[in-house]
Amino acid sequence: MTQAPVSPFTRRSAKRVGTGVAVAAALTLLLSSCAGDAGSAESGSGDAASFGEASIQLSWIKNAEFMGEFVAEDAGYFAEAGFDSVDLIPGPASAEAGVISGNVDLGVGNAISTGTVIAEEGAPLKIIGATYQKNPFTILSLAGVGNIATLDDLAGKTIGVQASNQSLWDAFLKVNEIDPSTITVVPVEYDPTPLFNGEVDGWFAYLTNESIDAELAGLDPVNLPLADNGLPFVAETFTASEDAIANDREMLKALLVAEIKGWADAINDPAAAAKLTVDTYGKDLGLTMEKETRQAEIQATDLVVSPDTEANGLFTISDALQKESVATLKAAGIDIDTATLFDMSLLAEVYEENPDLIAYSK
Repeated sequence: MTQAPVSPFTRRSAKRVGTGVAVAAALTLLLSSCAGDAGSAESGSGDAASFGEASIQLSWIKNAEFMGEFVAEDAGYFAEAGFDSVDLIPGPASAEAGVISGNVDLGVGNAISTGTVIAEEGAPLKIIGATYQKNPFTILSLAGVGNIATLDDLAGKTIGVQASNQSLWDAFLKVNEIDPSTITVVPVEYDPTPLFNGEVDGWFAYLTNESIDAELAGLDPVNLPLADNGLPFVAETFTASEDAIANDREMLKALLVAEIKGWADAINDPAAAAKLTVDTYGKDLGLTMEKETRQAEIQATDLVVSPDTEANGLFTISDALQKESVATLKAAGIDIDTATLFDMSLLAEVYEENPDLIAYSK
C-alpha cells in the first residue's frame, strides 16, 4: 500500500450475510487441521513480540467505514504492536469464511452474519469486539416523500426492501408488533433512486450510505434507525477463530491494541481520517471527500462511541448490549446465546494491560 508522504495523525504521547457454501467448505478445512497456526509468533512474553504478517478481512470496499484501520496502518500502530505488515483485504466478502479457512487472522462483520454461521454451521468463531455500538440500518424516507419519523408513520406506506435484508425487516416488524398487512413491501436492489424519485415512501438503508446520499442531494432525509426502534445489535464486529483465541491470543490482542489507537485517532479527527481514505486507501474508487467526511463524522459521533465505550473503552460490548444483540438474532430466527457468540476476555486483558487506552477522547 502506497502511503501518503505525511500522515495527518500523530502518535499519542501516552500511548452485507450469505456465507453458505463458502463457510461450510472453510469449516471443513479448519476442522481437519486443528493444530496451532504455524505462522503465529510465540505468545505470553511481556517483551515486544514480533508477529510477522497478519491480515484483516474487511466487509466492504476501502471507504471511511474502515477509517480506523487505515489510520492504524498509516500512523504505524500495527508496526508498533509487532507486525511486519497487516494486509487490509477489501470486500465485499464473508468475514466468517475468511477466518474459518485460516486465510485471514481477523474478520470484520456483524452480529447477524456471524451469529447465523455459528448457529447454523457450528462454526468455531467468536466476536471479540465491535467497532459499531449501534448498527447502521435505518428505514430512510424523505421529508417530502413518506416522512417516516416514528413507527406509527409506517402504516399505509410502501417500503423498498432488499432480499438480503428481508429477514431483518421481518424481525423489525415482529419486535414492534406491526401488522405486515398494514405496509406494502416492494422488492428492490440497492440503488435508492426509486425513493428519491418518489416511487416508494421508504427504503431499507444505511445511515452511513443512502441517507448521506439523500442529504448531499438536498433531499431532506428522515431516518427511523433500527437500533433505536426495537433491533439493537452490534456491527462492524471483529470475528476470530476459537483456535486463534486459544493459541494466538497475544497476536489478536496486539491487533486490537493497534485498532484501538487507530480508531481513537479517527474519531478525534474524522476529517483527517476521511482525507486519508479518499487520498490514499480508496484513491482508485472514485470516493468523494464530502460523502466520506460525513460518514466519518456519523461514525465518530453516533455509531462507534457510547456511554459504555466512554466508561470501558472502544470495541467493548456490555453485557446488556450482548443480550440485546442476541434478542435481535432470536427475532430474526437465529437461536444462539451470548456465551456462544461473544468472547470479551481479550479486550478485558488489553485494557487491564493498557489502561491508558480507555480514555480515547482528546
